[in-house]
Amino acid sequence: MELDLDESSLAIGRIERALSRIEKALTDRANRPAPTVAAPAADQSALKAEVAAVIGELDRLIAEADRG
Repeated sequence: MELDLDESSLAIGRIERALSRIEKALTDRANRPAPTVAAPAADQSALKAEVAAVIGELDRLIAEADRG
C-alpha cells in the first residue's frame, strides 16, 4: 500500500500534534514543584503512549517511503 500525499499530510499532522502534546507535558512537568515521589504513573503512561504514537507514525512513513 502506497501512501498518497493526503495520507502523508495527515500522518505528519498527527505527528506534529503528538509532539506538541509531548512538549506541553514536559513543560508542565518541569514547571511543577519537585515531587517527593516519582511522577504519577498516569502521567508517565500518557507520555509513553504519545512517544509510541509518534514512533509508530514515523515508522509507517519510513516504510512507505522505502517501498515507494
